[in-house]
Amino acid sequence: MFSSVLIANRGEIACRIIRSARALGMRTIAVYSDADASALHVRMADEAHRIGPADAASSYLSIPALLTAAHESGAECVHPGYGFLAENADFAEACAKAGVAFVGPPVHAMRIMGLKDAAKAAMQKAHVPIVSGYHGTRQEPRFLRDKAYELGYPVLIKAVAGGGGKGMRRVDSHMEFEAALADAQREALAAFGNAHVLVEKLIATPRHIEFQIFADAAGDVVHLHERDCSLQRRHQKILEEAPAPGLGETMRAKMGAAAVAAARAVSYTGAGTVEFIVDAAKGLDDAPFFFMEMNTRLQVEHAVTEAITGLDLVALQFEIAAGEPLGFTQADVARNGHAVEVRLYAEDPEREFLPSSGKIVSLEWPAGEGLRVDTGFEAGDAVQPFYDALIAKIIAHGATREEALSRLAKALRATWIAGPKTNLAFLRALCVAPFMRTGTYDTGSIERDATALGIGPRDLDRQAAATGVAFLIAQEQAQFARGGDDPWDVQDGFSLAPPHPVPRPLLADARRFVAQVRFDAQGSHVEIDGVPATKPGADLRLVPWDRGVLVLRAGRQVVIRFPDERDFEAVEVEGEEAIVAPLPGRLVELLVTPGMHVEKGARVGTLEAMKLAHALVAPRAGIVREVLSEQGAQVGQGARIVIIGE
Repeated sequence: MFSSVLIANRGEIACRIIRSARALGMRTIAVYSDADASALHVRMADEAHRIGPADAASSYLSIPALLTAAHESGAECVHPGYGFLAENADFAEACAKAGVAFVGPPVHAMRIMGLKDAAKAAMQKAHVPIVSGYHGTRQEPRFLRDKAYELGYPVLIKAVAGGGGKGMRRVDSHMEFEAALADAQREALAAFGNAHVLVEKLIATPRHIEFQIFADAAGDVVHLHERDCSLQRRHQKILEEAPAPGLGETMRAKMGAAAVAAARAVSYTGAGTVEFIVDAAKGLDDAPFFFMEMNTRLQVEHAVTEAITGLDLVALQFEIAAGEPLGFTQADVARNGHAVEVRLYAEDPEREFLPSSGKIVSLEWPAGEGLRVDTGFEAGDAVQPFYDALIAKIIAHGATREEALSRLAKALRATWIAGPKTNLAFLRALCVAPFMRTGTYDTGSIERDATALGIGPRDLDRQAAATGVAFLIAQEQAQFARGGDDPWDVQDGFSLAPPHPVPRPLLADARRFVAQVRFDAQGSHVEIDGVPATKPGADLRLVPWDRGVLVLRAGRQVVIRFPDERDFEAVEVEGEEAIVAPLPGRLVELLVTPGMHVEKGARVGTLEAMKLAHALVAPRAGIVREVLSEQGAQVGQGARIVIIGE
């Protein structure tokens, strides 16, 4: 076994690897960018090395910087985790040349499976079924559009490199194809440095079922059963479970055999995941299934496999990389109970899942039998705008699927996080959704039930907001009692009549409201639009923050504060409307100039932030009056980019 490991990653997965490495007696070496200098994985490791500035390209994606850290620390091996360089064959090759073991598959397997077109060609030779489509090298837009027409719409454009839904677009008509292709290629280039795509026939009712495989250097290959990853948003996995609900033993055996055949076809070694799309239009009994891709690394969702098999997959990775045999056969692989995992992200489901960032002001994780939380954060840490927005994975295991889901639902109710916006309320709703409880979902279920799941704009929780206002007023009164200015010492028509309400402007998530505040012998009473404040309790918490208070209820967060002079600095001109940056990022595309006419909904630019591309669209038809930024510029959240007038 190795004596030391450099972990070429950050966040939750770096912390996860540290735990297993330490249990094996290894010295753990973290790396960090300037943005992560005080991150949890840095604090947990035995030692840590700076590898560059905040941007990933100059730090976590820099092969020279990582190899320098490995040399200086004397690391015997490098574990890449997932994301960044985990599936980069050049990195694995560079490690070998530097005399450092790479904890992952051989380079030749990474090169084949790292590109979806090459992988599908290899699977055809191995008689593993693949989806019909164009998997060649030609990339001319007109040629690809013609291929899509031949396949028949709807089709799916997919980046040949990478994963996670990046560089992927569904296209439903011939007219939409070229714009969708440009978007997919741009996102693929930004995420993977490779803009090449393939085009496939879209399966209307797909289930995404993947098999975890392990192989040793002697050629022994096993699968560790399947995971169902069908619950996705924009092709990004949200909830995973093992085993797949509704999958019978006959289908499990057929798909497992295909996964093992896929690994053998490329002489695979180590941990990998073979992903299949299943046409579930008529259920899962003997349903058609097709090879989609193979991830040549550990998966985010590996924890549910660990829960049902009792195996430590990271420890297995280290053992195989050190030349040890698997030590067990397919018949030895247990399947105990059921496990479900959700991904808690810093993102706002009420604003099209825009990523969020900033300091985590308070944090409370659930605990109990059958529960596990994998995270890279503690209270006081910051979610950085430069990287993926994953905060934690919450995993529940039970003897049955019903028990696992019940434990997960209870765990999510016991999770509290204040600071960045999160998808916690969405996860709570997803966990108890009817299609989730019955296990009769597919990859389109979340989109179809978006409103019920709390996706999209929602009205202000006025009771929660009023409770926040009451808290701030109490703070003002306490400050006055300590000798400060009395905010209520105003000439407002005092009389001996019953107390009358005083209007108090407030900002709730930057939106303007007015609270009515009344005082009597019992204290202050606050209402917003007739809805009174309540008292904090088990289902509502108040967290003081900066100039205001964070109000938490039912997994949602609302920021309450009173406006001050800083909120009136921006001058608004009647008849004009600004397009602003929804989050910090880089303006990678700017399509308008002053004087141009734009239609409502027309794209004026593209913002790249937190590894995703966000289209900036015109909120109204009109004339571009001003362009306040330039292509390539870094912009902050709320920055005005384009002004559109009449």
